[in-house]
Amino acid sequence: MASAIVRSGLRSAIRGGASTPRSSSASKRTFASHVHHDEAAEASKWEKITYAGIATCSILAVINLSKGHPHHEEPPSYPYLHIRNKEFPWGPDGLFEVKEHH
Repeated sequence: MASAIVRSGLRSAIRGGASTPRSSSASKRTFASHVHHDEAAEASKWEKITYAGIATCSILAVINLSKGHPHHEEPPSYPYLHIRNKEFPWGPDGLFEVKEHH
């Protein structure tokens, strides 16, 4: 940082000294003030694109969800899937199964 300060001091000394202020518009920095309009237009464009995208996705979701979907047959109950060699602590049926009262 110190070297940057020295360089800027040397430049101003070479150009005519630091005591003369520059008033020309060419050397004045504007920080891209005219870009504000371009940024507003760009933001407006992307806002419109976003709203169009939301509408398109909503329409496609409604179309997809309104279509029927295939219902598959229930698989046959295989007796070997429910083998219990030991009673559960909460009773003969599974914890989340429908209780069968004999």
